[in-house]
Amino acid sequence: MTGAAILGCAGPVLGPQEAAFFREAAPWGFILFARNVQTPDQIRRLTDDLRDAVGRDAPILIDQEGGRVQRLRAPRWREWPAPLTHVRQARDGARAMWLRYRLIAAELRAVGVDVNCAPMADIAFAETHAFLRDRCYGETVGQVVAAARAVADGLLAGGVLPVLKHIPGHGRATADSHLDLPRVDTAQEVLQAEDFAAFRALNDLPMAMTAHIVYSAFDAAPATCSGPMMQVIRGDIGFAGLIMSDDVSMQALSGTIGERSAAARAAGCDVVLHCNGDMAEMAEVVRHAGQLDADGSRRAEAALAQRVTPAAVDLDALEEELAALMGEQDHV
Repeated sequence: MTGAAILGCAGPVLGPQEAAFFREAAPWGFILFARNVQTPDQIRRLTDDLRDAVGRDAPILIDQEGGRVQRLRAPRWREWPAPLTHVRQARDGARAMWLRYRLIAAELRAVGVDVNCAPMADIAFAETHAFLRDRCYGETVGQVVAAARAVADGLLAGGVLPVLKHIPGHGRATADSHLDLPRVDTAQEVLQAEDFAAFRALNDLPMAMTAHIVYSAFDAAPATCSGPMMQVIRGDIGFAGLIMSDDVSMQALSGTIGERSAAARAAGCDVVLHCNGDMAEMAEVVRHAGQLDADGSRRAEAALAQRVTPAAVDLDALEEELAALMGEQDHV
């Protein structure tokens, strides 16, 4: 059986205690952070060791958006401007994002990472919190959908699965969900026409990550732990892929790590994401998240089926095309 969790590890090398824990817990996948990153060869060894620990080709995730949120950084990997800046400066924003994320996919695949937590379909509003705003792709549904689709297509072309986030929409939040629980009091009809519409247009993507936000027009619980909000995501938005929670160790959620994990699963998350690599917390996540159920297993298999070997491509030519699209504003 496969555990309904995605877990991190403590450092750049998988220790024997961690390996034994993962072997027993059998999480569905793993996620890497800056603490796990040193060199390309080191990451490749780590990703191999993580998969060896569970005895299968488990998905390995990372947040490689560019701008403030990128775990692989210079000088060994490309540096990228904030997504909103990049889209606005490009002559063709959607094409620039496809090229950007096709290049990112090549870097990720080279070190054994095959899932990227992007695209963002959150709309940038005037009130959007600073932690999120420059990570967005635009200020209208049309802008966001065009760029997000290009991001997803670029990743998929490079053999990397995209994760749509933060479903059903984080843009109206005025608090940082890493530290507090944001509350959005916008009317249902406005959310449906704007925030949710962006995700509805991308509902065919293989995976999505929830928002730790209360949408008071629907429920008093944050979307990650809300049955009514999961009905919106599955029903109104029509998302049929694998749903993972955002990190359950974020301070937006209340209760113990185990209680948060159980609440996310009870609401309808297929898998629970836990990122900080703390062994005691991970044990609680594993115990309360349980195993993938039949529907979750089906959605997980469908997602992984899109993890294909990319066609050969001239990366230098893609880089040159991207530089030309940016004009004098180079992409590095």
